[in-house]
Amino acid sequence: MHNLIDRILTQKVFADKPPVLIDIGASERLHHKWKKFAKYAICLAFDADERDFQFIEKKQSGFRKLYIYNSIVHDKEEEGRVKFYLTTSPYCSSILEPDVEKLKPYIGSPLFEPIKTVELKTVHLQRVLNELHIEYVDWFKTDSQGIDLRLFTSIHESIRDKILVAEFEPGIIDAYKGEDKLSSILEYMISHHFWLSDMRIKGFSRIPWQLFHSNFGKGIYQKLVKESMKKAPGWGELTFINDFESAAFSEREYMLGWLFASLEHHHSFAFTLADKGYDRFHMEIFKELKIISKERIKREVLAFKFIPAVMNKIKKLLNK
Repeated sequence: MHNLIDRILTQKVFADKPPVLIDIGASERLHHKWKKFAKYAICLAFDADERDFQFIEKKQSGFRKLYIYNSIVHDKEEEGRVKFYLTTSPYCSSILEPDVEKLKPYIGSPLFEPIKTVELKTVHLQRVLNELHIEYVDWFKTDSQGIDLRLFTSIHESIRDKILVAEFEPGIIDAYKGEDKLSSILEYMISHHFWLSDMRIKGFSRIPWQLFHSNFGKGIYQKLVKESMKKAPGWGELTFINDFESAAFSEREYMLGWLFASLEHHHSFAFTLADKGYDRFHMEIFKELKIISKERIKREVLAFKFIPAVMNKIKKLLNK
């Protein structure tokens, strides 16, 4: 795969237009999906909770260029300072106030407990892009703890519509007051030429922390019980891929779209893009990419990826 990535991203079309990646809420780690092509890419990383942000300093050389902002990304154009809620877990800190009362029935509620509020400087995403003279974004990822959709729509429409992959981590339960929910992101993205390529539902068990803590011991046993209980959906990790229906996409976007779809293991869509790319641009590389995608689809058959579908069919027949 690495040789193929090198072959694609050393094409002339990427010399002056390398992949541009945005990571909002980058406190835990820079995105693992980007490691294979990071050396060719420009990355803009944002996070306001500095308690777990120092790692980025150590990984700068992994990207062609890395811009780091220890600031709140805000959807309001007036940059200044804003109240920021620091919570027990740095991964739950937010510009929005945690809804402590609504979270009480869940075992994970202590993670959202505010420990203090601070005032932090804000930046507007579009203004940052303007200052850096960046006129396009290829992969957008945000885990902003409640304002994912607002941040996505704060980018100019001309840039937003040509984003190839967008990732969000919206809430399902009421974790923050006034947050952007999963349902609103689904509705917006699907109506704006993106299709949902992946959705992973995460959550907490429905039991108050104090009740759990006082009845299920301590130490390793408590951890084992906690991980064994069924979890109620609390938030989702959503990935969207552009549907490429726009005529504005060039051979650059088709090649990069093929690469991103392949990295997401959507080989059927990668095959479609390669086929469409060759029809539009008549470049031999798209023929090669089409062959590669076809082989990967065949390989999935040989890996017995069809077994779950067969088992479901048998279960349905037995239940009739």
